[in-house]
Formats: sequence, structure tokens, C-alpha cells
Amino acid sequence: MTIGCSKNKIAGNPTGGLNAKEKRQKNIAEGNAGSLGSLIKNRGSTNYQFSSSNPLWRASLETLDFLPLTTVDYSGGVIITDWYSQQDKDLESIKITLRFLSNEIRSDSIKIIVHKKKCSTQINCVTSLATSDLIKNELRSTILRKASLFEKADKKK
Repeated sequence: MTIGCSKNKIAGNPTGGLNAKEKRQKNIAEGNAGSLGSLIKNRGSTNYQFSSSNPLWRASLETLDFLPLTTVDYSGGVIITDWYSQQDKDLESIKITLRFLSNEIRSDSIKIIVHKKKCSTQINCVTSLATSDLIKNELRSTILRKASLFEKADKKK
């Protein structure tokens, strides 16, 4: 790949954007690469929030630990489970999506979407949003209760 005349223009790339590898190499060459040393040196100037330090995130993962997860994206604020069914109800299953709207431990900080799948046979299935709020309310209250306990324990440390 060759670089054209423009500083950020890449030949063959009409948008002129850099891919992730090229951005990383450019940042390293310019001395903008983050390292553990730079994080420690600038410790007071920035608040780094990682998933293990977020009580709402930790509580959600612990609550959903019995479900197979397909997507867990902390930076995007979403957890999506795979389809799950109980052994005695193999033609009915649910899929849960959690969207984090805030890091605050409040009932409106997470949006819970429950999809239901009902099959008359293994091939003939219909999916829909769950009409009952029972699962959503149980999940929300469990997650918020655990997150409050995590936050309280973190403050004691």
C-alpha cells in the first residue's frame, strides 16, 4: 500500500481513512501510543473505567452467568445472550439483550429486551418480543440489588 500526496490519504482508499493497524503504527511513530507507564504517569488527570470496576456491569454478568453469551461489549454497553431454553421446554426459548444507558445504579440505567422464540417443530419457529414484563422486572431488580452490594463493598475497600 502506498501513501499519496495528502498526509492522511492512502492510495486506493477514496476516503483517505486509515485502518486500525495503520492508525496504531502512526500513533506509535508519533509517540501517541498508550502504555501502562503513561497511564500511571497521568493517573490523576483521567478517570479510566474498566468493566471489572463497574458494579452495574459486574452484576449483569453475574446475573446472566447461566446463559450462553453471544456478545459482550463493554465499550458499546451491550450484552446479548444466545437463545436459551429449559430442558423440558425445548421448543420455547428466550434471548436477552441488555443495553447500558448509564453507569449509575438506577432502574433506568439499563434497557432489557427479551425475545421469545416458539417452535411447532425444530424448523418452524416464530420470534417476537416478550409481552410479559415478569422476566425484565426480575432481571432488573436482581441486577440492581447485586450492583448496589458491589458498590457498597467497593466503597468499604
